[in-house]
Amino acid sequence: MSSGAAQPAAASPATTRYLVKRGMIVDAASTLINEHGVKGLSLAEVASAIGLSNTSITYYFRRKDELAAACFDRALDLLEQQVAEAGLAPDPSSRIRSLVRLSFEAAAASGRNMVHPVVRLNDLRATEDPARAALVARYVAIVRRAREFFGVGGGEEEQLLRLMRTHVLLDNLYVLPSWLEDYAPEELGRVQARLVEMLENGLAPRVRAAEVVPPALPAPRPDDPGERFLGAATRLINERGYRGTSVDRISARLNVTKGSFYHHLDGKDDLVLECFRRSLDTVTQALDAALAAPGNCLSKLDAVLSALLSIQLSDSTPLLRTTALLALPAGPRREVIERSERITRRWTGLLIDTISEGSIAPVDPLIAGRVLMSTINAAYELRARAARVPERRAVALYGSTLFDGLLDGGG
Repeated sequence: MSSGAAQPAAASPATTRYLVKRGMIVDAASTLINEHGVKGLSLAEVASAIGLSNTSITYYFRRKDELAAACFDRALDLLEQQVAEAGLAPDPSSRIRSLVRLSFEAAAASGRNMVHPVVRLNDLRATEDPARAALVARYVAIVRRAREFFGVGGGEEEQLLRLMRTHVLLDNLYVLPSWLEDYAPEELGRVQARLVEMLENGLAPRVRAAEVVPPALPAPRPDDPGERFLGAATRLINERGYRGTSVDRISARLNVTKGSFYHHLDGKDDLVLECFRRSLDTVTQALDAALAAPGNCLSKLDAVLSALLSIQLSDSTPLLRTTALLALPAGPRREVIERSERITRRWTGLLIDTISEGSIAPVDPLIAGRVLMSTINAAYELRARAARVPERRAVALYGSTLFDGLLDGGG
């Protein structure tokens, strides 16, 4: 006997085949983007990866921009589901723990090939309009929902601090797959607990000064044409990704000719490498200056973090986002990675020394170092919003997410 309820129509075999094949294409493209960035995506490589012809691929996606957008839409689907589920928890701590757990589960399942590959959201800005505008708008809506994990209302500083906490939480989860593979599966429970501990409680809650005067770094040279090119290029790459940065755009921003660009640099890959070298020089100089200054290890750690956050949140030339690394050829990429690893060891050593003197909590220094580096690198994205408060106050508020954690009152 019929219940009288309307039943959903089953998809036709043709529709099912279409969706399955489309999903295979997005799978292959997501893997390529994660390995090489949006710049490294090509319809021909996707076709080769799954044994289809180029013509077959263009039946589903006419251009690679459409395919890249589909990959990021899938990633936003997952993030939207995770934020919605975590948002059901009763308090900020429970919401953080829920979102971290969901992210670990997704990363672990992806590592075991149990789910469809999901592209990392760090490179979303490298997509092209009109898809880019729609993707960014969707992402902003999800961030606003995640921001409510930490409450609503309040004045300018309270709203800015909530946005900073949200930004730190989400960005550290985006980069999770890039370093979680360094751990054995049986360690993931401990790693998850230690990451939550760092995010919630920070390094040294309630013992940090409200504002820290960062060490003086070498002054920028605005009259140096090479430095001007690197500064403009770094900003453009951070804003638009490798694909969205062109010689024409850099030249237009500086009001110079394209010939001026090629006088200083051989091409875009050379440009990205030089931007990375400049950024790594900046981090090294900040570490050198802080470690050479008098004071205990906590004051040195605070000083170097404040110096780098000041660069990221002010009008200075920022650090290049690490997402640009995927655009480099193997040789230059290896150079950047090796130098970055040396800097990471310095961060880890400073954290261990600060733990040994009893100035900060006994955090896992490797995990804490990852959080510090990711948080500093991503801070540039909040530069415009942070400009609504005095620079030192913005640095103190952002720094509070690292020292006080995401649950305390901040700076």
